[in-house]
Amino acid sequence: MDVIKIEGIKKFYTVGGQVVKALNDVSLRIEKNEYVAIMGPSGSGKSTMMNILGCLDSPTDGNYKLDGVDVGSMDDNHLSMVRNREIGFVFQSFNLLPRLSALENVALPLSYAGVDDKTGLKRAYDALVAVGLEDRANHKPNELSGGQRQRVAIARALINNPAIILADEPTGNLDTNTSIEIMELFEKMYQNGNTIILVTHEDDIASYARRIIRMRDGIIESDTNNNKPTMAS
Repeated sequence: MDVIKIEGIKKFYTVGGQVVKALNDVSLRIEKNEYVAIMGPSGSGKSTMMNILGCLDSPTDGNYKLDGVDVGSMDDNHLSMVRNREIGFVFQSFNLLPRLSALENVALPLSYAGVDDKTGLKRAYDALVAVGLEDRANHKPNELSGGQRQRVAIARALINNPAIILADEPTGNLDTNTSIEIMELFEKMYQNGNTIILVTHEDDIASYARRIIRMRDGIIESDTNNNKPTMAS
């Protein structure tokens, strides 16, 4: 079953009087529990693609169906609900709130969803346990290493049990050993049934995915299955 289906997606910007075609007639299907890496050089359209898939941006033209529902027909409240409940986001810059503890950062999406504080903090603690960071629950982001902050961000992404995890350069600020640890967590999420969509420019990170989509100049250049063993194996 297609969890994501986009057809004829275009995204054009006007910059300094010039039209920039960030995405130019892109069509793509992603099934439930796929592990996909989207690759490409700077300016290829991969981040624009990620923003549209995550309902953070809307296309200039084309059709996007998420779980069979037309995203273009959703109002702002519906889109917010989809982003909070159905999609988990992991970013290169972690996007943690500095004044909140790791536990409070993880619980944040639950407060937006109307979950009471006691229940939310319990679920947040369980999510930290899942990423091996329960002993840092009360630490602020500036008291954590880069790898620990990314683990907090992953726990936050998982807190609402989303079907889809979107990760934009999730190891970009991490050293090699920490990157391997983080990618092992993504592998675990994939094995648990999540659909993983990963944007990266690094071949060794993309090698974890089971399918690799390469973009250039706003179009899909290639779409191949990755039968190589992962680095975690």
